[in-house]
Amino acid sequence: MTTSVQRRGWMSKILLGAASAALALAVVLGLGVATIQWAQAQTFTDLYNFTGSSGVYPYGGLVRDAKGNLYSTTSSGGASGYGVVFKVNKSGKETVLYSFCPGGYPCPSGRYPFAGLVRDKAGTLYGTTYSGGTYDYGVVFEVDKNGKETVLYSFTGGSDGRNPVGGLLRDKAGILYGTTGNGGAYGYGNVFELDKNGKETVLHSFAGGSSDGEYPYYTNLLMDKNGNLYGVTQNGGGATNCGNGGCGVVYKLSKSGTLTVLHSFGGETTDGCYPFGTPAMDKMGNLYGTTNECGASSAGIVWKVSQSGTETVLHNFAGGMSDGANPYAGVIMDAKGNLYGDTDEGGASGDGTVYELNKKGTLTVLHSFAGSDGAYPYDNLIRDAKGNFYGTASEGGNDSDGTVWKLSP
Repeated sequence: MTTSVQRRGWMSKILLGAASAALALAVVLGLGVATIQWAQAQTFTDLYNFTGSSGVYPYGGLVRDAKGNLYSTTSSGGASGYGVVFKVNKSGKETVLYSFCPGGYPCPSGRYPFAGLVRDKAGTLYGTTYSGGTYDYGVVFEVDKNGKETVLYSFTGGSDGRNPVGGLLRDKAGILYGTTGNGGAYGYGNVFELDKNGKETVLHSFAGGSSDGEYPYYTNLLMDKNGNLYGVTQNGGGATNCGNGGCGVVYKLSKSGTLTVLHSFGGETTDGCYPFGTPAMDKMGNLYGTTNECGASSAGIVWKVSQSGTETVLHNFAGGMSDGANPYAGVIMDAKGNLYGDTDEGGASGDGTVYELNKKGTLTVLHSFAGSDGAYPYDNLIRDAKGNFYGTASEGGNDSDGTVWKLSP
């Protein structure tokens, strides 16, 4: 399977671009016709442009503290070239909190962090790296507020999993949950938990086929109030339209360890394929997210899946110079039920967009990346109480090494 991730030369080595402001495009959906609009009077600000030792290529999303400081990782760059954990304050000053692999290869501290971070009340940050560690299959790490890094777990590459590309979820007891992109009992990745003593427990090993998923890449887990976990996998589900690996699934993993496939994507023009990102959930338990490809224009979709497994296609991305294309990020939801996300490609310059999808199915392009302000955003947005959005762009900016940005209404 070839996705748009493989069109990034640097990234593929590690893991396997003028629309009118008055444009309105009708897209036929399962529930009728949706309109694409372009927003007015949005203020976009590049808070920081990455370069070299400050880190390059931020793929992970941001976490924000009470003072408005933003934290995440870059997948490369830093003092040794293997990525950093960084902080950007409200004035746009960046501080490198930790540069991975300070002693050089083989990097027992981990290398190449692709995901964002979670943060506890003490200011400690938690994340994963794709490789490095004792066995070079990746680690779970923490970085305290003084910049001290501790490896909490090194993946062995066997049944415990290997190469985590997604980030972590942390519960109230301090237990960490995540996925590995590969490894596990069947080689298709797994869902794991890590207790405060560094003990890893595999909650589920993906087995592939029609009743399970395969390869949970670029995805974080979601937990409901009962402790059930939800996520997506890039492949699996058994649909033959995407080759032998399937088009991907949305799943639920109960506290007792039972995995239920809520939806298997069908691909082609009537459904999406290859879901990534972190799902969102409404008060009724409905899940929302995106797929990277397939749909009416082969540019991905926004979907809704109920607890009973009924899927509704909310929007088909039109691609090209319109609403965006090929989202890797999931969506976030406001109190009114409006969805927000970003696309990796498409838009006026082909460098991606930030969008809003309201409850009536109208998609509004809030920002179209132009390259100079950033390009190819990968992960979920975050939104503050005033309605400002924050995110990263994996490339573009002053040195084409990525940006941290803010979008204000």
